[in-house]
Amino acid sequence: MSNKEIISSSNAPQAIGTYSQAVKVGNTVYLSGQIPLIPATMEMIEGGITEQATQVFKNLSAVASAAGGTLNDAAKVNISLTDLGVFAQVNDVMAQFFEQPYPARACVQVAALPRNAMIEVEVILAL
Repeated sequence: MSNKEIISSSNAPQAIGTYSQAVKVGNTVYLSGQIPLIPATMEMIEGGITEQATQVFKNLSAVASAAGGTLNDAAKVNISLTDLGVFAQVNDVMAQFFEQPYPARACVQVAALPRNAMIEVEVILAL
């Protein structure tokens, strides 16, 4: 892929594995999954699902900005939760970061996430 551009932001956690924060191909930006790490310390944010979801969407916002967009450019959002019982709380947090019309979305429950996070979210932007 010769038109692939790597996107990164110091305002979001650095990759903790063999991946980039985001990759832009044409007008599409693929944001890697974010967990609730504080960018400055790379430590998990303290608190429950509301605090974790808020940090995740802040991290995603920073990467979207580095790509030249915002979360309102999202075409698709994929959410992984370790407990679907917190879905309503995540939905409330998401409403603080997105405006209508909302993107397509999937939400699944998973057995575990890196660093024992309760949530991981990945986004595809259409700029």
